[in-house]
Amino acid sequence: MGQKRWMFLLAIFSVLLSFTSGRGVLKLKSDDDRHVYNHTLTLTLVEYASAVYVSDLTELFNWTCERCNGLTKGFEVIEIIFDVEHCLQAYVGVAKDLNAIIIAFRGTQEHSIQNWVSDLFWKQLDLNYPDMPDAMVHHGFYSAYHNTTLRPAVLGAVQRAKISYGANINIIVTGHSMGGAMAAFCGLDLVVNEGEENVQVMTFGQPRVGNAAFASYYSLLVPNTFRITHEHDMVLHLPPYYHIFPQKTYHHFPTEVWVRDLGFSSLVLASVEKVCDNTGEDPTCSRSVVGNSISDHLKYFGIDLRCETWRQCTIVMSHEMDRFSRKDSKGNLVMSRTLPSTTVSETEALLENGSL
Repeated sequence: MGQKRWMFLLAIFSVLLSFTSGRGVLKLKSDDDRHVYNHTLTLTLVEYASAVYVSDLTELFNWTCERCNGLTKGFEVIEIIFDVEHCLQAYVGVAKDLNAIIIAFRGTQEHSIQNWVSDLFWKQLDLNYPDMPDAMVHHGFYSAYHNTTLRPAVLGAVQRAKISYGANINIIVTGHSMGGAMAAFCGLDLVVNEGEENVQVMTFGQPRVGNAAFASYYSLLVPNTFRITHEHDMVLHLPPYYHIFPQKTYHHFPTEVWVRDLGFSSLVLASVEKVCDNTGEDPTCSRSVVGNSISDHLKYFGIDLRCETWRQCTIVMSHEMDRFSRKDSKGNLVMSRTLPSTTVSETEALLENGSL
């Protein structure tokens, strides 16, 4: 009887796989002018989003950490930003194989997720986004990017990278959890305030950050955006969305890609990705299930998205890295790599074209 049951389950599993492509994607192309979802790029970016959780800044800066391998091998870190005051971390670097500047933001450390999730149930829209009528956002997420050490350091690193690698290099912004929220605000900032055109944003397990008006503005300005969601990840459902008050409540921006695991019990044999509609709140995707899982939030595509060990928000690095580092009066740290500069004439040309 047990053997028959296993044969039946395997038959069902085979049928499910037959509906997917070789990469386990149910729907790759949208039926409108939206950007096409790239599964391979997603598997690469989830590794970048994981690496930003590395606590040892020496290993992260030199890209020698255990997570700094695989699809991200050969990545060059330009800058690491560690905001001690607000316990935030991000890095900027160049992936030559993607011809792109990568910006990654760290999410909330797992020891505080329970309190953070509880707090988000009660958070209200409490900030008007500049120059966007009726657009409101979450003050905490907005401030984490705009009012900390992160923004000036990230923008400065992007400009340095463009001088060395060319003004037309692509920019990809990623992050997990609260890091995804900051990634979204960074991508929007690059387009609206920095005049960047080749900007893509991909987040993992991102909470809602604004209302429907904000989501509409965002999707128009940063259309090459994908929010990767996973099974019953509870953070996707926060702050809450109330469909009876669609204009007065939090609202996700598109495009969601909902990842479901196929397997038996805790054994995951494959993942299936569904590219959702262009509303941001597709009722057939993550909204179709209850968001009740922390474990689904902390692992995407089998990749851990959390710190290796619990520790207080302190800087961990060797003294040999002091020559790359500078601290401000609050103890916030920025580690910068010197890049080869373009010639004076090339720099002047970039300035004349308005690229810098």
